[in-house]
Amino acid sequence: MGMSAEDERTMSPRDEEWPEAEKAEKLARGAALKWASAVFYCPEKLEGLGQYRSRETQRNSSIQSRLKSTVQSYLEGGLQQMRALMAEHVQLASVVQVLPQLFSVHEVFSHTLQLLHGQHLLEAHAALMMMEHLRDDILSQLHLRGLSSAQATVLSYFGGLQELSERLAKQLWDIVGSSLRLVREDPVLFVTAVRIIEREEKIDDTLLLEATFLPPGRPKGWRQKFYHILQETITGARFHATHVGAEGPGLARHLAALQKDIVSELRVVKDLMVQCVPAHYNILSVCTATYHQALISHLQDILREDLDKQALFLLLEWALRVYCSPEMMGHPDLLPEVDVSALGPLMSPELVDQTERKYVVKVKASVLEWMQRTLEVEFKEWFREEEPEMDHQGFFQSALPVIVMQMLNENIQVASLITDSLQQKVYNMALEELEAFLGRLREALVQCGKEHQKDRTAPKYYVSYLLAMLNNNLALSSSVSSLHPNTARREVPMSLWAALDRMQKKACQLLLEELLLDLQPLCLQLPSRKWLFGSQLVSSMCEVIDKYAKDFSHVRKPIFTLLLAESELLVASQYLRALMQKKMVCKNEEERGQFCDRLLQDATQLRELFCGLGLDQSQQSLEAVFALRELICLKDPALLSLEVLGFITKYPDVSDEHITTLLDLRGDVSKEVRHMVLEMMAQHPQVLPESYRPIFNTILVPAPELPFCLRKGKCA
Repeated sequence: MGMSAEDERTMSPRDEEWPEAEKAEKLARGAALKWASAVFYCPEKLEGLGQYRSRETQRNSSIQSRLKSTVQSYLEGGLQQMRALMAEHVQLASVVQVLPQLFSVHEVFSHTLQLLHGQHLLEAHAALMMMEHLRDDILSQLHLRGLSSAQATVLSYFGGLQELSERLAKQLWDIVGSSLRLVREDPVLFVTAVRIIEREEKIDDTLLLEATFLPPGRPKGWRQKFYHILQETITGARFHATHVGAEGPGLARHLAALQKDIVSELRVVKDLMVQCVPAHYNILSVCTATYHQALISHLQDILREDLDKQALFLLLEWALRVYCSPEMMGHPDLLPEVDVSALGPLMSPELVDQTERKYVVKVKASVLEWMQRTLEVEFKEWFREEEPEMDHQGFFQSALPVIVMQMLNENIQVASLITDSLQQKVYNMALEELEAFLGRLREALVQCGKEHQKDRTAPKYYVSYLLAMLNNNLALSSSVSSLHPNTARREVPMSLWAALDRMQKKACQLLLEELLLDLQPLCLQLPSRKWLFGSQLVSSMCEVIDKYAKDFSHVRKPIFTLLLAESELLVASQYLRALMQKKMVCKNEEERGQFCDRLLQDATQLRELFCGLGLDQSQQSLEAVFALRELICLKDPALLSLEVLGFITKYPDVSDEHITTLLDLRGDVSKEVRHMVLEMMAQHPQVLPESYRPIFNTILVPAPELPFCLRKGKCA
């Protein structure tokens, strides 16, 4: 079937544009007519017409859906390219809109640089802020529109903006670095710098609170940088790379300069700089804290050096006393605004303790050196051809105790100017060194005594210098308890008292050894027949004793009394020892009588001598000679047991050997009596009372001589 004229007239322009559609339509119409003709020729098929219509409707819908999907996919592929082109067009349009402003940026850069060179900082900063605002505004708009690729284009126009900002910042930090000078000479420049810093701080705060994104270089944090530069200026000028030295004079000059400069600069901050910055800067507190922290570190650096005694003292005094005093941080010109009490100490308690210990070590070395030198000078004077000096009372003395105690006392007094703890440390050290000094002094005495034994003519005034040493020891004993200024803390250790006592005993011992050396030749002559019949041995002994007693009068009374008592004990023990040497045995009763008379005369003469010298009879050991005489004088040997019992009761340190020797001295005691006496002694053992002063226990009795025996023979 051909197309009618009406169909040709109703053909749409789309049919003309799409000939394939026309062909498809003709084919469809032909197929439909063919199917309809078949149905009309076969009436029985008319019943399935409804089903056919339904099936064709479904197929037609399916075809339309596929067609629509195909067409839509085709169209969307072209739209994606169009969208990309559209987005690029919009970006270019946005850039084109700000091109006039972007083209002017280079000119503004050049102008801003000229302003910076001329130090027109406020104008330069205004231009900088204008350009940053322009850049940030453009970037913000592009960011909101999601035009990220255009941001790079815009940033390329502002490439020198960061450098410009850094140049301005450098000039600002140079100004801040000279702030202490500028606030006195040109405060306007400093104020300008602070105004610019505050502008930038406000911009930072606004952007951090309100902006959807942070522009490049933000936040600048120039206020924090201001504090940093100011602190670096304060600390760098005088604290960094400063070599002070380890000696006191150099450190003293350094600390004095620090003190002067810090007070002067804080005055400038308080009186001038505070007026040039906003109140919330707390500039005076910041500077005060900066100086404080810098000094803490600086003092620690100084303490790493091996400082001498004076330097350590100066450092402690400066940190603990001077720093907070009216001479420095407590200066009237700084109060009440400057207050370092809340900042803590310059030196921690641990560091103070460590430094005090270092100081004590240095002082100890100095004290040791001085004491050794004093000791050498002291014994050098012993060999002079003159006696030691006397005080106004006639007592021998030397400068030793004055030098030693003055040295120790001065160090303790100096330490008290710092802290109580340092004073106590030095006090304890002083007592330890005094004890050690007494030990060395005693050793020197012993050595000097040994040398004197080899040649008793040197030193010439050996006894006099020993007496001076005793007076010196007494002076040290009386002074040591007053070393500490605080009476409640004058604790003298027992070891020091013991050292003083050992020193005194050694000097007394050496003096008594001298007396003994002069008495021994006389004591060797008794008992003897010559002595028995009236020799002048005891008179000569009295002369020796009296000579020494006159020497002893140059020592103070407590020691004089001690020496007198010890001398009397020495004389008594030497007299008794001589009697115990078995040099003589009484031949008969008459000779025993003469022996007893001589003992009475000698003991009486010696007792009267010591009583005349000031030693009471009750304190004398010569009573033992009188008691021994009673044993010799007893006429009836049968009564010896009772007499000996009384004797050993009074002198419990007497031994069997002593009694046997005395019985031998009588010459008339039988073996039976001797046995009875010794048996009685065995039945009455004696215990030494605590208050008893021994006399016999130091007297050795010669061993009995054994009878001579021939080899392989019997003894006689």
